[in-house]
Amino acid sequence: MIGINEVIETNEMIRHMNLDVRTITMGISLLDCVGKDLSDTCDKIYKKITESAKDLVETGEEISKTYGIPIVNKRISVTPIALVGGSVCESEDDFVKIAQTLDEAAIACKVNFIGGYSAIVSKSMTKADELLIRSIPKALSVTGRVCSSVNAGSTKTGINMDAVRLIGEMIKETAYLTRENDSCGCSKFVVFCNAPDDNPFMAGAFHGVSEADRVINVGVSGPGVVKSALEAVRGESFEVLCETIKKTAFKITRVGQLVAKEASERLGVPFGIIDLSLAPTPAVGDSVGEILEEIGLEFAGAPGTTAALALLNDQVKKGGVMASSYVGGLSGAFIPVSEDQRMIDAVAAGALSLEKLEAMTCVCSVGLDMIAIPGDTKATTIAGIIADEMALGMVNQKTTAVRVIPVYGKGVGEQAEFGGLLGYAPIMPVNSFSCDAFVQRAGRIPAPIHSFKN
Repeated sequence: MIGINEVIETNEMIRHMNLDVRTITMGISLLDCVGKDLSDTCDKIYKKITESAKDLVETGEEISKTYGIPIVNKRISVTPIALVGGSVCESEDDFVKIAQTLDEAAIACKVNFIGGYSAIVSKSMTKADELLIRSIPKALSVTGRVCSSVNAGSTKTGINMDAVRLIGEMIKETAYLTRENDSCGCSKFVVFCNAPDDNPFMAGAFHGVSEADRVINVGVSGPGVVKSALEAVRGESFEVLCETIKKTAFKITRVGQLVAKEASERLGVPFGIIDLSLAPTPAVGDSVGEILEEIGLEFAGAPGTTAALALLNDQVKKGGVMASSYVGGLSGAFIPVSEDQRMIDAVAAGALSLEKLEAMTCVCSVGLDMIAIPGDTKATTIAGIIADEMALGMVNQKTTAVRVIPVYGKGVGEQAEFGGLLGYAPIMPVNSFSCDAFVQRAGRIPAPIHSFKN
């Protein structure tokens, strides 16, 4: 049971510390939607999504009103479309038609985003996988709510460098096709290593094949709450610091558990996981960068940043797992540059570089996230950045990801504007030395020796 003191404390976190439930995401399996041809498949996809999620947004709003808890986004994730469209799609345009169907279904359900225009190619690619990846630029340029992802590596299989090279080219094309909006199409695409099946956060959400037919996953965020809690123990020992973060994460997760159970019951859909991720927004006081500063850094990027982030990530997870038996997804701390005002300030001050961000991704939840780079960055350089991040995930047995945006027509010193939760970002410099010969090798990087655990 939730006691009156916990209710009062939760209300305080909501009113003054930017606590919110970032998303309720309904995962929907489309494996039973493969029809006799493309048109039949699209019809079945639209019908299943709109029937399954027709009450999702209204239910989220009702729960928000009942409990006074802000629920920012309502989203849908679906089975990786490369699997669904494999037998009926013979061209890139065929896959784009499925993307447009997903977009139409998302609009009909009034959700913010729909994820799952995805392929799982950590070892190799089928013809359908390659067609889907090549179709992503057009799909993201002609839809408004579709998000896309590719899993290009894993600890068990290694890194599919053929896919990484293709993704570098695809990101460049996406940037060009959405150049009128600061290449924002790239903000809706993520490449993963070790992608989880149950991630509710966009742009990387998809409904894994190991999941139920439908499921409710909830993502909770509360960097402002953690920052406020740490202000009260400023200068205390690491033990006090860790205990404070852990207890705060417990309270935040309890809010998510309440919303998840309520949504599951009202919608008649099984509860999946709580993803406790400290996901920042451009709002003042809702920043992972501010937490790092409160821990004792002048700016994110200063010496000690990786250690501070490791501490934060670990304590958030420890607090979360005590509050719910089903904590999953990408739980921990996100460091998306464009969505975190103090990260932006750190870049502007010269404290935070792409290389330092890469080091930080060894210990945080995801990876290089929402980073704007010069529009003339070569596709092979982007592929090299992706390969580096995939290697961190593969060797460290964790999820890593890359969401970089080569902003067409802009360079270092300029700024990209994405709007809303995506915020804005300074264009960050990229190492100009070539990795062409490395990226152009065919095949895959094999799995590390410690992957053999059978």
